[in-house]
Amino acid sequence: MATISEPPLARKPFISPAPSTPSLTTSAYPNFPGSVPPSSITTTVYQFPTMQPLRFSYFSQNQLHLPLRKDILHRAVIYEGDKTRSGTASTKWRGDVHGSHRKLYQQKGTGRARVGDKQSPIRRGGGVAFGPKPRDFATKLPRKVYDLAWRTALSYRYRRGELVVVDAIQNPRTSAGYFLREIFARNGWGNASGRSMMVAKSERKDNAALFRGMERTGTEGRLLTVKDVDVKNLLEMGRVIIEEAALKEILKAHSSDLVAPVEFLGGSSVTPEERFDEELLEDVLVEEALEQAFVEDSTAQEVLRST
Repeated sequence: MATISEPPLARKPFISPAPSTPSLTTSAYPNFPGSVPPSSITTTVYQFPTMQPLRFSYFSQNQLHLPLRKDILHRAVIYEGDKTRSGTASTKWRGDVHGSHRKLYQQKGTGRARVGDKQSPIRRGGGVAFGPKPRDFATKLPRKVYDLAWRTALSYRYRRGELVVVDAIQNPRTSAGYFLREIFARNGWGNASGRSMMVAKSERKDNAALFRGMERTGTEGRLLTVKDVDVKNLLEMGRVIIEEAALKEILKAHSSDLVAPVEFLGGSSVTPEERFDEELLEDVLVEEALEQAFVEDSTAQEVLRST
């Protein structure tokens, strides 16, 4: 009986793995200008009030590129609103009203309804039944959730292109409001295009002319410091014009849920020229890697033909 021999196993062609492209942040390029982590977000820093681009600033994705979480933002806004309630409303109960506490007249024999003292809530000038008393309306919210809400609000503005980062907000002329109104009109930041909020790091006493001029602009926008701004302010207006130093301070203060420190994530910035050199070097590295992969692939094919 004839046996059927199995065909020889086909040899698989040898394919060399593609070489990995060197990263710009590895130790091979320690002195490369503007080296940033690969998962970074690029923001342009403008000069105020000319709005000319000055440099690029890099931030982590966990700071300015978070997904929209309406539930977390809602909890943060409610938490901030409850903290602002004073809870000082107080009314007088029948024991707090001035006057005698004797019974007005006898219980029986008068033909009238029975009564007590004149501090009764059903009488004019008496106490208030179930009235408000001083209380604390504050609700609880974990610190990490609140910090996440801050960065989510900033990420929402960044995704929509409504987060404008400037080097420094200042009023170089006078405290008159016409100069700031002209800036708002030329850049489309005024009331017609949605009010804008400016966030400065300096206090009011350090830059009184700027704050006084902003108050005289009317309904064009608002100017707040880092200590006064909250999550609700970041969401209620058309756009946010914030200083770079103020943005870094906010991100540093609200990063309790992040594992990595914030200093090296939000502290790197390069100029447009350095960014151009970085992209040029990256293209050169990619071309070298492709050429090396092509040479290795050609060598492997020659070896297969010889065998």
